[in-house]
Amino acid sequence: MLRLRRPSWFAVLLTLAGVAVFVRLGIWQLDRAAYKERLLTRFDHASTAPLAPFAQVAGQAPRYRYTHVAVQGHFLRDRSYMWDDQTEGEQVGVDVYVPFVVPGHARLLLVNLGFLPHSGGTGNVPQMPPLPAGAVTLHGLYAPMPPPGLRIGGDQLARQRRYPKLATYLQLGQIRRDLGRPLDPGVLLLDPDPHAAYLRQWTPTFMPPARHQAYAFQWFSFAVAAVVIFIVLHRRKPGPAPDDDPPAPP
Repeated sequence: MLRLRRPSWFAVLLTLAGVAVFVRLGIWQLDRAAYKERLLTRFDHASTAPLAPFAQVAGQAPRYRYTHVAVQGHFLRDRSYMWDDQTEGEQVGVDVYVPFVVPGHARLLLVNLGFLPHSGGTGNVPQMPPLPAGAVTLHGLYAPMPPPGLRIGGDQLARQRRYPKLATYLQLGQIRRDLGRPLDPGVLLLDPDPHAAYLRQWTPTFMPPARHQAYAFQWFSFAVAAVVIFIVLHRRKPGPAPDDDPPAPP
């Protein structure tokens, strides 16, 4: 039978507080996982949702709202950006972004054309298929710009003079400074096109539910560990076992 020494109030309160915090954090991570599951469902449904006019979302930060929009305008064909070191399956390549002019809208809309594989090694600029010269209508998801990752080597766009510009770190503010014109806070992820040279397999740019579930398991493990440590530190050590036969008196 497990016997414990009488613990101090401080040890009891510290253990209870730690367990409560760890359990609360675990529950919070499970709530985040459920929320991300709903976002994934919303993202999947958005690509097949009826098209809305871009004017409904123009100038708005999309955050986790994914709107399937139609927008008319024309590309800035002499300005394009390639986000290097992107992967699709076992292929390495770039994501291609081009500014898009929407008539009557003061901001430029940044359009993600999709993934273009490298013809050579990392750092090479792939050959872009020609962009349409006139007015076009685009269909796609108005979504947040993917997180830029680790920035190394300063502003890579500012050091380049020719387009397309290639960078391993890309964000809207960086492109806005390079263009010298305001940008919409979201980007347009073009609908997949089997005839296009670009691969368009869009996924939401947030931490997946499985990661939150792993963090929840970690926090619950900490709660269990706190209880185990409390028991180990306060377990009463067994005394020496009595002899079966008492020694004879002298």
